[in-house]
Parts: sequence; structure tokens; C-alpha cells
Amino acid sequence: MNILRSLLAAATAVTVLSAPAFAEDPIKIGDINHYKRMAAFAEPYRKGIELAVAEVNAGGGVLGRPLEFVFRDDQGDPGEAVKIAEDLMTREGTVMFTGAILSNVGIALSSFAKEKNYLYLAGEPLADTLVWKSGNPNTFRLRVSTWVQAAMLAEQAAKTDAKTYATIAPNYSYGTEAVEAFKANLKRLKPDVEFVDEQWPALFKIDAAAEVQAIEKAKPDAIFNVTFGADLAKFVREGSDRGLFDGRGVYSMLTGEPEYLEPLGDEAPEGWYVTGYPWYDLPDGPGKDFVAAYETATGETPKMGSLVGYTMAKSVAAAIQKAGATDTASLIKAFEGLEVPSTPVGPLEYRAIDHQSTLGAYVGTLAVKDGKGVMVDWEYKNPVPYMPSDDEIRAMRPAN
Repeated sequence: MNILRSLLAAATAVTVLSAPAFAEDPIKIGDINHYKRMAAFAEPYRKGIELAVAEVNAGGGVLGRPLEFVFRDDQGDPGEAVKIAEDLMTREGTVMFTGAILSNVGIALSSFAKEKNYLYLAGEPLADTLVWKSGNPNTFRLRVSTWVQAAMLAEQAAKTDAKTYATIAPNYSYGTEAVEAFKANLKRLKPDVEFVDEQWPALFKIDAAAEVQAIEKAKPDAIFNVTFGADLAKFVREGSDRGLFDGRGVYSMLTGEPEYLEPLGDEAPEGWYVTGYPWYDLPDGPGKDFVAAYETATGETPKMGSLVGYTMAKSVAAAIQKAGATDTASLIKAFEGLEVPSTPVGPLEYRAIDHQSTLGAYVGTLAVKDGKGVMVDWEYKNPVPYMPSDDEIRAMRPAN
């Protein structure tokens, strides 16, 4: 990380030289994540945070104080994450905590935040329950949820003649909720569709040969995939070798994200309709500006984690500035309805009704160009039209 810090310093040198000196101690934010277990996402995520913090501090900090993130590794374990959160808040003096990738970890941190009256901003956990069925006043989320991403994919699937579907998803909250959401949205659009097979491999323990064989035996017209990381790579390779995807539409969560697409190389499954992040094809504007700044600062191309970390840190700075204070009550009030006017995807808001941000999602089709998987014919979609109504959300969220 010393190299990154040097690059960040070089990239912002002119601005930093003119920035005011800080007389007060930093405002500390605790970040808890699976830095070793899921490094492909977590390391770019950290670099995105550090880029945003460098920019914030070069511009004078927040409330006249520098912003600082304190990073801790929870090894992907919910219990360990909660212990770290307690230590960050009581010993490190952080004013709130952020982080997590896996939804089960995010849900544990959310419950802890409510119990202890801390503020938790979930950057990545996608399970719908985090802000709806298990939503609480102390938890906010940046990423678009499983329901919304599944709804976007179902909308495309409904335009085809496919009548029977198989699903494959990791057997934990993110996977189960994604499958439920895809089913509900597709059946709403095409009531006559049938789901003829479901596969539930344990997270990062997929038996790809068995899963592919079971799906092929069911002979679905199309497939909904929720696997990611090493599980995705095994599923793609086994399915391609056996011809599982030939003549079948595949609708897939996250597969267009560079973290998961780049390792596939020229084995990327062409024709899949996916959610992802086409950083290499963005038009002039804030998205392309972010890509350039990130590449200059890190010497690397951005990942989805980079975008999430950067936008999350900018959100934290905006909330503290709006609150004018760092106590939990003031920060919660500031986050409710918070508008972040400048992000790589444009303005976004943290909705007061469910504490979900309006960060959208890129959807498109996979292709292989120059030996690499890319998203083509993509578009960035506003998530709000795909969310439940306000009345439905009120009915889902528990009374607090």
C-alpha cells in the first residue's frame, strides 16, 4: 500500500500543496472487510476509498478536519466482524463503520449497529433484507440490491420466448434472495414461465460437474446464474465444455464486473445478459473522469470495488459535512435523504424511507474482444422504477 500512497500523493500534489494545514485530529471511519478472503474485490475497494479520502483532504477535509479510514480484516466471518466493529468504535474512536461484501456479514453488522446505536454504511452487501425486512434506523446501504438487479435481468428475460428456467446460486442469503427476486419479477411479467430446476452449491465449494449435469438433465430453455468468483469460473468452464449454454439464454448477476469477468479471459461466455461495470467504454463525464483519476493514482484499471469504495467514502464525507457533527444521531439524520451531487455515476440520494441509495446498475451483454470479456450494448439503469412501492416498503420494514 506504500506504492499506492505515493501514487495518490503524486496525483494530487498540486492540490495538496494549496490545501490548508489541519489543526485538529482526524475524523476516523472504521472499515471492516474480507481483505484476504475476497481480495479481488476488497483491495480495489480499499484503493477507491483511499483515492476519495485523498481528494476530500486535499480540498480541506470535513468540518475543517482530515478524514481517515481505519481498515480491518474480518476474514469473512460475521462474529469476527462484530468484534472488530466494537473495537473500532470503543478503542479506535471511529464515529461510524462501513464495509462488508458478503451479505451474512453485513446483516450481522447491521444488527450490531442497531443494538449498540452505532451507524453502519454497508457498501456492498446486496441481500434485500438488509434494508427491508431487517432494516433498522442505524443501517444504510450504497449498492443496488438483489431485488433490483434481478428485476432488471428478468425484464430482459421476459422479452424472449423462453418458458422454462433453471437457477444456480450460492446457498446463503444473497443467493436465495436473488433467486426469489428473479422468480417473482419474471412471473409477474410472464405468468406462464416454469422453474424446472434449482441448484444450491455452498459458497466457494461448487461441484461444477454435478451442477451442470443436473441443469442439463432438466433441459431448461434458459438459466439464471448467481454464482461469482471462483464458483463462477468453474461453472462457466464446465458448462462451456459440456455445451450447457449452447442455444440457451443466461441471465447472470455480477458477471460483468471486472473482478469476476477479467479472470475468465477469452473463456468469457458470450451472449450472457449480465449486470456489471463497463469502465472501458464510458462516455466523457464523471464516470470516465473517475477511471482516469483511479488509473493515475494506482496504475491499475478500476474494478467494481473501486467504484463502490470511492463512492462510499464520498458519501461519508457528504453526510458528516451535512450533519455538522459526528455523533450517531446527527449522522443518521444527515444520511436520511442525503444527496451526494458528484459521484462517478452522477448524483445519488440515500432514501429516507428505506436507507437505500439510488446508485443504479449497468446491464448489458457479454462478448469477447481481444481475448478479454467485455460488456457490449450496455446501459446504466436507474434503480428506483424497479424498487417496491413506498407502501410495500413500509409494510416490509419492521417498526423501529
